[in-house]
Amino acid sequence: MNELPLTIAAVRQAAAAIEGAIAHTPAIAAPAISELVGAEVHLKLETLHRTGSFKERGALAKLLTLDPGARRAGVVAMSAGNHAQGVAYHARRLGIPATIVMPEGTPFIKIDRTEAYGATVLLKGNSLAAARQAADALARDEGLALVHPYDDPAVIAGQGTIALELLADQPNLDTIFVPIGGGGLISGIAVAAKALKPEIEIIGVQSTLYPSMYRLMRGEDPGPPAAAATLAEGIAVKEPGQLTRRIVKALVSDILLVDDVTIERAIEVLLERQKLVVEGAGAAGLAAVLAAPERFRGRRVGIVICGGNIDARLLASILMRGLVHAGRLVRLRSELPDIPGALSRLSGVIGKHSGNIVEVHHQRLFHDTSVKRAELDVVVETQNRRHVEVLIAALIAAGFPTHLLPNGGFDGEEA
Repeated sequence: MNELPLTIAAVRQAAAAIEGAIAHTPAIAAPAISELVGAEVHLKLETLHRTGSFKERGALAKLLTLDPGARRAGVVAMSAGNHAQGVAYHARRLGIPATIVMPEGTPFIKIDRTEAYGATVLLKGNSLAAARQAADALARDEGLALVHPYDDPAVIAGQGTIALELLADQPNLDTIFVPIGGGGLISGIAVAAKALKPEIEIIGVQSTLYPSMYRLMRGEDPGPPAAAATLAEGIAVKEPGQLTRRIVKALVSDILLVDDVTIERAIEVLLERQKLVVEGAGAAGLAAVLAAPERFRGRRVGIVICGGNIDARLLASILMRGLVHAGRLVRLRSELPDIPGALSRLSGVIGKHSGNIVEVHHQRLFHDTSVKRAELDVVVETQNRRHVEVLIAALIAAGFPTHLLPNGGFDGEEA
């Protein structure tokens, strides 16, 4: 531990410095999720900070180390969003001018909120690496202090205060899941948690599209930058920090990769079962448990829910897709005679069996059916998959040949 760039003493010092300005977030039991995965799950709700993310901890810890001259000159940071908001909010509170460099394509909600906290936002490049270059240039040319999102001892120490709180509230945990982007969050947590409880297992989680720390820990080249967008943009980091990789290699037990499909499911599970709004990066820890529940069955698990800043339109899409996957929103295609009253009779069958019609597309001209018949595509809200089977059987029995349409069924398959 002495050879690492950070000790628990630094984390405790950061905790004392930020106390009163940063919330002690709850670590809540999640019985519905525990039942789903077969483990005792506790969720550390970093979504409850003023800016919706854990990033406030490290940002404030760093800002408080600046001398009066540096505070007057101002700070610059590069960020995909949450670090930006943390720096902007606390810089304004402390009277420090802040400039934030964000990659082009950053979600609008994060740009708007960062500007609302009083920072100047500059969009530069298509990645954090490009934003970092622009931020470095501003720091050099204008004499601004750089507040790095993860590769700074003060920032790492601030993030580590999460572990102090989590183990104070839930001392019996044997495993902690932590999302990894650049590694600042997991590094701080690992330093503090392993010092308090050496036997605890720290498991990192990365997106399959951005597995840089995962590869580095296996002695592999991180590879070329990913061109694809990910649902977990908050951890879409192409190059981990130099300090953080040393800490992760020494203290983290394993790093798991999760794809966007599993992250999407985790977001849906957190909202449906726990009533929590969580962004993609924030749901990564749960996604890892959902992907391999048998590995963690029976364990006492803490999952760091690191952020809740998800775009409302994206969240709406995830929820609607979740209804489709669960068989609670389906597209049915029925054939009916092209005569007065047929549509009314068909809708009556659906209503009689408690289906709720959301959309109707009545086709006479564009399908290969008799000129005396028509096809009806109907989107229906249902209770579950079994209810869909009941509806289809009832429609067929009433004289309306019906089948479930692809992509409106279950996992893209027809029933």
